[in-house]
Amino acid sequence: MRSASDLTARARIRDAALARFGADGVSATTVRTVAADAGVSAALVVHHFGSKEGLRRACDEHVLEAVRAGGEISLESLGEALDSATPVRRYLARALLDDTEAARRLFTEIVERTEAWLAGGEEEGWVRPTSDARARAVTYVSWLLGPLVLSDQVGRLLGGDPAETTTAVRGARAGLEMLTRGLFTDDRWLAAFTEADGSSRP
Repeated sequence: MRSASDLTARARIRDAALARFGADGVSATTVRTVAADAGVSAALVVHHFGSKEGLRRACDEHVLEAVRAGGEISLESLGEALDSATPVRRYLARALLDDTEAARRLFTEIVERTEAWLAGGEEEGWVRPTSDARARAVTYVSWLLGPLVLSDQVGRLLGGDPAETTTAVRGARAGLEMLTRGLFTDDRWLAAFTEADGSSRP
């Protein structure tokens, strides 16, 4: 059995790696850097995770756990959840930019879980039906992650880091306003792209 201090050290190392990988990327980060950030020895990092690759896998799993728990967040605890998710958002953005196999798995799982979440919303009546559930989920997730991947450009125009809660909430609210209340007052663009979609298929 691991001691409580052992588990605490492991979590502290993982959190330090999550932040450092998110800021600098996996390739530019060393085990020694993570150890220094966590206030432990490099030997302890290796003891817990085996290697930098093992540390990255632990970060991937932590991000996946955060995604899996996303549907369990109550509206009352939303602010606290957003604050604690800042390192996760940064890590995810960097992983997507690096386009690793792990990042592809993360993106796929996020899309699949979002598709199921939206399907549940349809059944409960708070999501409108769609003719293409997969495309809706992929597009929705892309909209959510776009500001993180385009962090420098989005932050420059919104005046803050999109991974930080204040800017993230500002962008999310604008997006939700469009999704909830609509953006266009008629269906001219929807009709045009529906026609184009039909004509492009065999």
